Amino acid sequence: METTSRVGAQAPDPEGAEADPAARRTVDGYLLAPFPWYGLDEAFTGPRWLMQVGSTADGSVEHGSIGHGEEPSVRSEGTQDTERFAVVVTVAANPVRRSADGTGVLDATSVSSAAWLAGVGLLSYTWPGQMDHTLRDDWLDQQTETAWVLADDLGSEDWATLSLPVDGVPTPFHYRESEYGWVLAGSTQAGVHLGAYGRGMSAYGLAFSVVKDIAELA
Repeated sequence: METTSRVGAQAPDPEGAEADPAARRTVDGYLLAPFPWYGLDEAFTGPRWLMQVGSTADGSVEHGSIGHGEEPSVRSEGTQDTERFAVVVTVAANPVRRSADGTGVLDATSVSSAAWLAGVGLLSYTWPGQMDHTLRDDWLDQQTETAWVLADDLGSEDWATLSLPVDGVPTPFHYRESEYGWVLAGSTQAGVHLGAYGRGMSAYGLAFSVVKDIAELA
């Protein structure tokens, strides 16, 4: 993928997310971001919660996620049809630039970056039925690579086009569904890319807007 860096856009750590919920909710990283954070608009009146931020080696915040609805657990056969959640991923629209130490180059972020982060985020809360615990890491590695390939080709037949409001403006998104949930990705006029994923909540009725006070979610 020429315009997306898996170094600059690290995937969420499902094990860390489960092991340390308090760390996920810290607002400090969100407050350091030089870009606006997005979530579902005011039409969504349910719970909202902070997840993780992703940073470069020099500490610059590049992306983060905000959850809406029920906080998901790793999907099992008993929960796959009952959990209702949507997670919005905000990714800074950065150009190609030099690393902090001047020894390398960081790839540009893109809509594909948001699509990959959203795809991997959904996978982190997914556990196919009848799978042995010892096999999940292998499955997750394989599916993460698949998510990368899909995100690298947003023009393929695997993706449909969906128009959703962003700050009240109809905005095109790339959208796909799977047995595990749905994923979408697009760009905003505010200089960030948006990804989203969820289960149990329809993507077709969603709308996004800037979070006015991120500290209120801590």
